[in-house]
Amino acid sequence: MEIDIHPLTENPTLAWKEISKTQRVIKINTKPPSSDVPSNKVRVVCMSDTHSLTHHIKFDIPEGDIFIHAGDFTRCGKLDEVIDFNNWLGKLPHKHKIVIAGNHELSFDHTFTHPFQNINNSSKKMCTNLLDEIPTLGNSKESLAEAVKTQNIRQYLSNCIYLQDECIELYGLKIYGTPWQPEFCKWAFNVKRGKDCLEKWEQIPDSLDVLITHTPPVGHGDLCCSGVRAGCVELLATVQKRVKPRYHVFGHVHEGYGITSDGKIIFINASTCDINYLPNNQPVVFDVSLPKGQTKDET
Repeated sequence: MEIDIHPLTENPTLAWKEISKTQRVIKINTKPPSSDVPSNKVRVVCMSDTHSLTHHIKFDIPEGDIFIHAGDFTRCGKLDEVIDFNNWLGKLPHKHKIVIAGNHELSFDHTFTHPFQNINNSSKKMCTNLLDEIPTLGNSKESLAEAVKTQNIRQYLSNCIYLQDECIELYGLKIYGTPWQPEFCKWAFNVKRGKDCLEKWEQIPDSLDVLITHTPPVGHGDLCCSGVRAGCVELLATVQKRVKPRYHVFGHVHEGYGITSDGKIIFINASTCDINYLPNNQPVVFDVSLPKGQTKDET
């Protein structure tokens, strides 16, 4: 199915006001996972936006079959941050661990050039100015420059499956991961809204079980504290009209943490850090039914 570019794509807040007239958003309360997982289901544990603060997490990470991290696992993608995150992953008990990058993983985006280029007015309205955000995250111009220069960074994520516009099948379940998002303070994996974003989403295959993106779609887990929406209009259209995953996992907008549904798809903003960059949000856990005839012993 061909997805059209929404006429209000450059203004997701206004776009959602129009789209929401024919949409429903069902808020789903998060619940502590049960202790037992049925034999015909796989337990998935989701986190995102930990920003090199995993050592400050005060809760236990629930056990499960698949662990998903939806990006922004570092402050700026420096080598020591990536190694530290990889060591943390190695201590988790999950059989399969899937990770995508986010806009803070500068070293993972080979198209990224300079962190202090033009920040347009629309970007300023949707997020904190890059230079203002740096003290909060403990970064500096020097550390950002160091991160950008790091080569072959993927090799240091040895304790997980790293997906960048790639699909993997586990337990008969199709899972796809992509790091791109609409321009947001000129960090990594940024593309222009509309046509450029849609070109990234056109790479996503149909009939997924789990889609992992760093950005939220418009209308689900994307409302910023400023009152504007940061989600992607074309991503929502792609997800609902063509891809139709059972679950869509993302992060990026910390204050959008939580679970929603349109009645068919479960949308999960799994941001671990809250708006103050404190890792206070619990992992989101769900159990997904295996395809008929599939067992967990086969993977």
